[in-house]
Amino acid sequence: MEFITYEQDGFVGVITINRPKALNALNSQVLDELNETLDNVDLDTTRALILTGAGDKSFVAGADIGEMSTLTKAEGEAFGKKGNDVFRKLETFPLPVIAAVNGFALGGGCEISMSCDIRICSENAIFGQPEVGLGITPGFGGTQRLARLVGAGMAKQMIYTARNIKADEAYRIGLVNAVYPAEELMEQAKKMAGGIAANAPIAVRNCKKAINDGLQVDMDQAIVIEEKLFGDCFETEDQKAGMGNFLEKDKEKKLKVVPFQNK
Repeated sequence: MEFITYEQDGFVGVITINRPKALNALNSQVLDELNETLDNVDLDTTRALILTGAGDKSFVAGADIGEMSTLTKAEGEAFGKKGNDVFRKLETFPLPVIAAVNGFALGGGCEISMSCDIRICSENAIFGQPEVGLGITPGFGGTQRLARLVGAGMAKQMIYTARNIKADEAYRIGLVNAVYPAEELMEQAKKMAGGIAANAPIAVRNCKKAINDGLQVDMDQAIVIEEKLFGDCFETEDQKAGMGNFLEKDKEKKLKVVPFQNK
């Protein structure tokens, strides 16, 4: 891998887009390497992922304009599909993914962060979909995910005006879950990922699938999805251990209660 690094920290995997001289811009090679990295994550020993960018200036500054500038219509569509295929794999990946956004998250950078389950960012983070200023539309899911996350009106304003927003506004509109000082970002991302990893992995994975799949259908269909994934948790070791531990603690708590003595 030339542009993607992967580290395992206990049950947490950390994926870093490592192309800092180009502000971690996404070209075809980066997308291919990210795709391969996701394919190689060991689902038996990993319970959560963190996605971040190398350096302190940029998470991902966007797709590589140098590569895109000479594309034909057909090539442009194919490049959009390549990005969408990888981002959709990230979005539907069995494990929860936290985007730790440091610095610029523009165009494809904003789009890849939106493909993650949770976004936290540094105080110097900048988000935006500047594509119309370059004569194109967002091509890696920006017109779809942004509207779903912050509402159609705000998404249209950001996309039509090509205006970037700072971390505090990203938090205000619900694009990110939390904002931290830059030096604390990865520590906080690992803390959150560790908290997720401490919970029953089958249950967490089923929760992700239930939320993602349920958002694509009406409520009547959505609750059927939930029922099936809820039922799927039963008879697993996670369910037996989790409920067994709860009942044992409850039993111990009751034994410690001293009955009132009326003398």
